Amino acid sequence: MMKKYLVGICAYNEGDKIRRVMQKFCDDTVYDLVIVDDASTDGALQNIPADRPITIIRNEIQKGAGYGVRKIFEYARAKGYDALFFVSGNDKDDPADIVKLKDAIERGYDLVQGSRYLPGGQHGHMPLYRRVATQFMHPLLFSFFSGKKITDSTNGFRAVRLSLLDDTRINLNQDWLNEYELEPYLFFKAIRLGFKVTEVPVTKIYPLKIEGYTKMKPFSGWWSILRPLFYLGFGFKK
Repeated sequence: MMKKYLVGICAYNEGDKIRRVMQKFCDDTVYDLVIVDDASTDGALQNIPADRPITIIRNEIQKGAGYGVRKIFEYARAKGYDALFFVSGNDKDDPADIVKLKDAIERGYDLVQGSRYLPGGQHGHMPLYRRVATQFMHPLLFSFFSGKKITDSTNGFRAVRLSLLDDTRINLNQDWLNEYELEPYLFFKAIRLGFKVTEVPVTKIYPLKIEGYTKMKPFSGWWSILRPLFYLGFGFKK
């Protein structure tokens, strides 16, 4: 029977972390799982259990996070799913929180943002600079430009109703959205265009530093998630 929901993951050389994610996000009665492998070289996604409804989309060359998210959207829409749950490929998210995203979608919300900073949310093992950036700097700027108070604007753990992309004012196929820009772009546009958007408390625990907790580069990566706010807020992009 066709499921209504799809879990989408982007991964690049996540090793044991992506294997743990596949083991944890395993409620095959509720959702299917698709992973965009962005030209990984570690072999972690070579042997997938045959009895699991997991689809792997492999990029021959590295394309970037935004490109991977776009491919997941294209796959989900082509297959006819109702909504997507985006999950981190580096084992930061808690599968028990999927029910919160699902419940909000079923209450009629179009985009449901997971927040580690709402009451009931949790976070752990975060470097101080990332705590400052994700709890204060980016949410303050995002809230100012979007016109809606948001507590966690950079958390990739979220749900999106796929009918949201029927709105032609949302254009994910722009070259400047190939890296980390696409997710804040979509979040911002959903708010500004009047879609039903909410946050729900979730848990996000960073893996140990020795395993690596991000692929984002210190300066270019943060500019990548900041510039949609300025481009859209000042009308430079649509």
